[in-house]
Amino acid sequence: MKNRVTPLRVASGAFAVFAIGFVLVGLSGWGPPAANEQAIGDVSRWCERVNDGLLREPINTLGNLGFVAVGLLIFATLAGDIERGIPSSNRFTGHDSVALLYGAAALFLGPGSMVMHGTHTRFGGWIDNLSMVAYILIPWLFNLARLGRWRDRTFFLNYAALLSLYGAGYWFLGPDLGIGLDLFGLSIALWIISEVLHRWWSLWLRLTSGLAGFVVAAVFGLTPSEMLAAPGENWWVFLFWVPGLLARQPPPGRRTYTPWYWLGVASFLVAYSIWLTGTATSTTCRPDSLFQAHAMWHLLTALATYCFFRFLRTERSTVPARAVPLSSV
Repeated sequence: MKNRVTPLRVASGAFAVFAIGFVLVGLSGWGPPAANEQAIGDVSRWCERVNDGLLREPINTLGNLGFVAVGLLIFATLAGDIERGIPSSNRFTGHDSVALLYGAAALFLGPGSMVMHGTHTRFGGWIDNLSMVAYILIPWLFNLARLGRWRDRTFFLNYAALLSLYGAGYWFLGPDLGIGLDLFGLSIALWIISEVLHRWWSLWLRLTSGLAGFVVAAVFGLTPSEMLAAPGENWWVFLFWVPGLLARQPPPGRRTYTPWYWLGVASFLVAYSIWLTGTATSTTCRPDSLFQAHAMWHLLTALATYCFFRFLRTERSTVPARAVPLSSV
């Protein structure tokens, strides 16, 4: 019985260690702020006034506890699968390696962003972005793994390689990795493209699926005409066809999109609309208010990560077990 809940206990213990270390380091001072952060007493980039106490942005920092709660809830749900002896071939149930990776990434979003908003250090900005990419890589790489019949080793190696390259590139070359690439934003498009392929796979769709990326970009304010006007800056659009290139076979399972997928999408889009108002330049910015739009962005995106977890658990196999490698994802 004790071993069955080990991942949940490890996750809880890891956050407890982080919290203790965070407070201890903070009490001794965070050190010099990053070059793009404001001085104590000024309004931060994310609207809240910079504090000279333990947390530079108290409300925005504590808003990240939503990710911690969701991450621990995911681990508790997976532990419950084991306790109830639920048999399933779904990779987001029990203590499956992919499910545990998803839970760890969802949990990591909390401390990652807390360090950024709480410390205003260069390291904080780096680990915040690293945590976001650590999460967003999972769904689209998992979809490609399903559509390409990858084995676990291939999935995890690709995940580790991309995350490591991003971490090193961000630290040494900057947020755009020195090549004008926003990997987090691109990954949102790749997720939607790969999800379209997972739902309606066909040879014709493989050839045209990249067009869905332009729709996603337009939703977030970058239109095709703007891309064409600056092809050098938007060279990365050709990556929209990577999912179609790698989606060699139909998915081995079907997912139920209502309600969890659409709840996740709605939560994220509402969060994004709020995020736009949670900046120092917004006319709605109230730096001394207990309500901070950016903190609400954290809470709603945390909700979205949980909704997408529940969505991914709906997949049911449509392919005989012998048709898919035993260790595939």
